[in-house]
Amino acid sequence: MGYVLQKSGRHQAALAVLSVAVFALSAVPLELQRRIVNDAIGSGAVRTIFLLALAYAGVAILEQSLKLVLNVYRAWVSETEVRALRRTLHVQRGDLAPEMLSSDTTGIEIAMIVEEAQPIGGFVGISISEPLLQGGILASVIGYMIYLEPWMAALCPLFFLPQLVFVPIMQWAINRRAEARIRTMREVSSGIAGAVVDIRDLSSESQRIDRVFTLNMGIYKFKYTMNLAMNLMYYFSVAVALGVGGWFAVEGRIEVGAVVAIVSGLGKLNDPWGDLVNWGRELSVVGVKYRLFADVVNGLNAAPRG
Repeated sequence: MGYVLQKSGRHQAALAVLSVAVFALSAVPLELQRRIVNDAIGSGAVRTIFLLALAYAGVAILEQSLKLVLNVYRAWVSETEVRALRRTLHVQRGDLAPEMLSSDTTGIEIAMIVEEAQPIGGFVGISISEPLLQGGILASVIGYMIYLEPWMAALCPLFFLPQLVFVPIMQWAINRRAEARIRTMREVSSGIAGAVVDIRDLSSESQRIDRVFTLNMGIYKFKYTMNLAMNLMYYFSVAVALGVGGWFAVEGRIEVGAVVAIVSGLGKLNDPWGDLVNWGRELSVVGVKYRLFADVVNGLNAAPRG
């Protein structure tokens, strides 16, 4: 994160302002839904229904337009940093003494320029704005649910707590495989740069490629299993909300519109929570990649100049 702030501090501040503007609107559609169901439909005021529906559409257009600006700005910041990382490696390689140039260093640099710079630079654009945006949406929606019906808002721990247990464990397993994959890909790139022709070297290259396949499949299995478990937590929470909320509505202890708003609120929790977990996953994996990337760059800085 120190690297992020050093390279793009002013842009991160602007992205943070946009993120606050987006999440400030996140609970408004829920309240408009509740008012349409309870107040307008209950009283039969057609004009009020139309006005609230137009307000809902207006808020949606404003929120989505702000998201578009935010996403394009993020992409520009990310791609700018990817370009800077690739240029840094290119310039440093040009300054090396001839005796420092070998197939190993060339292969590592190929892997870094082609593959490793992209995720590191790509993370710069979302490094601060993403947790601020998604965390703000979560706080806004949870706060609105507590205001609307504190008892029903108790569903939030049912949604979050189990994930706080299994997500870090699975992410640790993903990180180990990601680091091993990077090191193996660098070895593959070194072999390509060295124009391998010996049959034993070709066999080693084939084994490394198979290892990359195995590591990638391991990452996919953990990643998608994590997504499955998170989605199940969401659907279980919705099932409880519908069951308990329907029971309370029948007994007159809660408005039907409140049940609709709470179920919609759980839906608005699922996406930002998933995005927040994805951000944490990227932060963790990119941290590993950045450490390996920085080790090579520091080594090039210390090497004799040409």
